[in-house]
Amino acid sequence: MREDVENLDIRDVTANWVNAEVLARQIDERIKALADLSHTPLFFGRLDYLHAPGADQAEGADGERFYIGRRHVHDGDGDPMVIDWRAPVSQPFYRASKKDPMDIGLRRRFGYTGGDLTAYEDEHLSDPGEAAAVSKLLQQEIERPRVGPMRDIVATIQPEQDEIVRSGLSGSVCVQGGPGTGKTAVGLHRVAYLLYAHRERLARTGTLVIGPNKSFLHYIEQVLPALGELEVRQATVDDLVAHVEVRGTDTAAAAVVKGDARLAEVLRRAVRSHVTTPTEPVVVVRGSRRWRVPAYELEEIVRELLDRDIRYGAAREALPQRIAHAVLVQMERAGEAPDDRVQDAVARSAAVKAAVKEIWPAVDPAKLVLRLLTDADFLAVHADGILDEDERKTILWAKPVRSVKSAKWSPADAVLIDEATDLVQRTHSLGHVVLDEAQDLSPMQYRAVGRRCTTGSATVLGDLAQGTTPWATRSWQEALTHLGKQEAMVEELTAGFRVPTDVITYASRLLPHIAPGLTPVASVRENPGFFQVRPISEAGEVVSACAELLRNEGSIGLIAADARVPSLAEALAAAGIGHLVPGEETTRETRLTLVPASLAKGLEYDYVVLDEPQAVVDGEPDERTGLRRLYVTLTRAVSGLIVTHAAPLPPQLA
Repeated sequence: MREDVENLDIRDVTANWVNAEVLARQIDERIKALADLSHTPLFFGRLDYLHAPGADQAEGADGERFYIGRRHVHDGDGDPMVIDWRAPVSQPFYRASKKDPMDIGLRRRFGYTGGDLTAYEDEHLSDPGEAAAVSKLLQQEIERPRVGPMRDIVATIQPEQDEIVRSGLSGSVCVQGGPGTGKTAVGLHRVAYLLYAHRERLARTGTLVIGPNKSFLHYIEQVLPALGELEVRQATVDDLVAHVEVRGTDTAAAAVVKGDARLAEVLRRAVRSHVTTPTEPVVVVRGSRRWRVPAYELEEIVRELLDRDIRYGAAREALPQRIAHAVLVQMERAGEAPDDRVQDAVARSAAVKAAVKEIWPAVDPAKLVLRLLTDADFLAVHADGILDEDERKTILWAKPVRSVKSAKWSPADAVLIDEATDLVQRTHSLGHVVLDEAQDLSPMQYRAVGRRCTTGSATVLGDLAQGTTPWATRSWQEALTHLGKQEAMVEELTAGFRVPTDVITYASRLLPHIAPGLTPVASVRENPGFFQVRPISEAGEVVSACAELLRNEGSIGLIAADARVPSLAEALAAAGIGHLVPGEETTRETRLTLVPASLAKGLEYDYVVLDEPQAVVDGEPDERTGLRRLYVTLTRAVSGLIVTHAAPLPPQLA
């Protein structure tokens, strides 16, 4: 298939050089999408239908056989050899069961080792004499060691996951899932499915995956290309709101106030405060005639634009045309017959431009936010009845700033500027947005993401128990309201595929303290996993634990409180053990990653050493946030976990 595309001759099929360039680029993209991926087989399953899909079963039509894979593959005559996993005919591979065979006589799973076909396993779903059994190949695939970046799960998607993946484009979905339930994979595969089912529409409107940090995005970046999808943009929330250079930080208290949704109304008031009531008429000179629009009529025009509550910039662009229209009405009453060109000329006249500049001046969003944060009186006026005095003092900058460029903006400030920018000019909306680790966003950050999908839909992924910011969301309904997707369907995934039973059971001791009411994850892994809690007396014993785990196959993560990372890095170097930082790919020689606790979310390793749980808790502004961070770090292991501690363990783990 790739060679067919490479051999296409387009010299005589395009009308001009522009069309030729566009077509050549499309062909290049097609060739990239058809690239061979090492250790990624083209098919992983087979379905034998009892009757041909779509045929009348009463007529006894012969069955049909389909091979299921990551991509559609056809032969030289164009006949399908492998069916795309997203096609409707592939759905029974994920949904069919002994209770509901979905007209499937046989489901076959293929097992691979390093890209070579090494096993297969059959289920005769319509045979009443064959009992239902747990798939060994499925179990092996789930428990396969994690080396390198995140991989797709098309061969192991479970029925409850498949329902979410195949839900329609028009509706938004929120997935609450504990550690290892596959919520990130579900979100990425949902994007792949939507691109398959609504390719033309999403090609026009665009898709976006939002992750918590660059390390996480690097970890997941190969999943969609492996499924043939190359056009999905990935970004963090900070990337979306990068109107200014972020060089500063906020105290936790200031960040909480700045992230509060009430700031949206403060900003709205501040933007609209620039509009002034006209007190002078506008006089337009056209030839020998003078046309006068009185102040009271200008006031009516301004009041109407304010009442419509459209974007500040759009109203500012409409104002000169409204004034010009008032002049044209007078011209027509005087017997003239002006056309659109006359109206445009009047709108561009010096008198009208001067009036617009006076009545509805241009607003620079960054300068507006800077004034709010540095001018106590300006903030007090527009936050009256919204923020109390203590809250206003919390967000005011202590030192004056000369300009937008010299200001040390914080991430929360950038979100405020994004809100102000949207009040002036509407933000472009995409067709679909996936928001991962959503529980950590502030209300204002939710609003920033929501602006990117006002006319599209969203897939929201997260775990309330893993909220590790002081402003972490308390409920999904509250989060979805700020996002503008109140109607979104909330689904809960509780089957754990990644974290071993003993590890998730230990971590779940924290749930009553960090997220009461959440259902604990139930591991479906047959292997209970390797789990130890080791009291130690020196850092060398942490290094010894790492060396012990490096004897196993797979990736190793040493996770520690951020403040302890430098000393552990020195200890590893002294022992001659090389290590990576999050986001770097493991190699045969270097399989250990030293992970600050603040960056552990969303990552996974075959084996983990967790250093000093109490230090992880103490590294956060409050105990609840610290315990949530600890819950995250305890649940990164796929095969085994060693917890090392010299200080006493947090009492919540007792």
